[in-house]
Amino acid sequence: MSDLTAPATAERQFPCSRCGAKLQFQPGTDSLVCPYCGTINAIAAPPATVPLLDFLSYSSQLAGAPEAHDALLFRCANCGAETHLAQDVTAGRCAFCGAPVVAEAQSKKLIKPGGLLPFVVNKVQANALFRKWIAGLYFAPSKLARRADQAGIDGAYIPCWTYNTNTQTSYTGERGDDYTDTETYTEIVNGRAETRTRTVTRTRWSPVSGEVSDQFRDVLVLATQSLPPKQAAHLQPWDLGHIVPYADDYLSGMSCQSYQIDLSQGFEQAKSIMAGTIRATIQQDIGGDHQRISSMETSYLDIRFRHLLLPLWISAYHFSGKTFRFLVNARTGAVRGERPYSAVKIASLVAGIVAAIAIILLIVNHGVH
Repeated sequence: MSDLTAPATAERQFPCSRCGAKLQFQPGTDSLVCPYCGTINAIAAPPATVPLLDFLSYSSQLAGAPEAHDALLFRCANCGAETHLAQDVTAGRCAFCGAPVVAEAQSKKLIKPGGLLPFVVNKVQANALFRKWIAGLYFAPSKLARRADQAGIDGAYIPCWTYNTNTQTSYTGERGDDYTDTETYTEIVNGRAETRTRTVTRTRWSPVSGEVSDQFRDVLVLATQSLPPKQAAHLQPWDLGHIVPYADDYLSGMSCQSYQIDLSQGFEQAKSIMAGTIRATIQQDIGGDHQRISSMETSYLDIRFRHLLLPLWISAYHFSGKTFRFLVNARTGAVRGERPYSAVKIASLVAGIVAAIAIILLIVNHGVH
């Protein structure tokens, strides 16, 4: 059962070989760097692949497993994020919403991450992307840039599940085949009714049933509820072909969120993602010009999964009593953010437009007279 648990409370430390300070992961490299003397330590080469795990055996083991006392987490009371903390940290700021938090040890049985995508975009680059994004906002409050700078930007890993499965789906429905027909109609021409004909397209429907198969690989479900779903979804795609096996080294200096959506809940979301592809396969199997699906029953076979960590830069800043988040995909540099609007600037624009219209009307009316 040891391979099913989260990292132990006694987090691995990475002391500098020269000065003893704690090393931090250097984004864009395979190294840990000392923030004080600059010493660089290469991360040991991990195994080549991240194995796929059996969904049924893991979900059943965790369901009946006793609680484990091996994960030191803090839970943010504001957004609910549960994040792994370094051994010597007792308080701080939540990377996901910016609220102050105090660490309280919690015991949970968790599936340990099997792999992760290391950071490529570094903090300097992330801050530059943040400033560029703010500079491009229309009708933003004048104080926004300063408020966002005060919030800063934090590196964090967010959890996700990926699922592999083969599906077999039985369906019933109807196939629609178009054909042309000639119909007669009456039209009034020069006050007289005339009978004419025209060609129309009609559809002939016939009942169908069948069974189709699909293969799904790396269906990704974010396992966090602490980020706005639309913003987080727009950071895709993630380059899962560059996943490396999990190693504590990559987490040094970064926050790491525990999953809030468990393995089974994640698979239910994966089913929704797969449903569109399954429907398209059924429609292709039905053929014809139109298709109607009355029922579909899907079996999911040989379900495999991986628990992975994805790298983000997050700035959570507060403005007018609300929390706004700016996210950077730390692999691709893709950005997504929430922003406030300045009511004063919008009102000024509207007033300017109204004044301009009034002036134009005054000139037009003066010209008429």
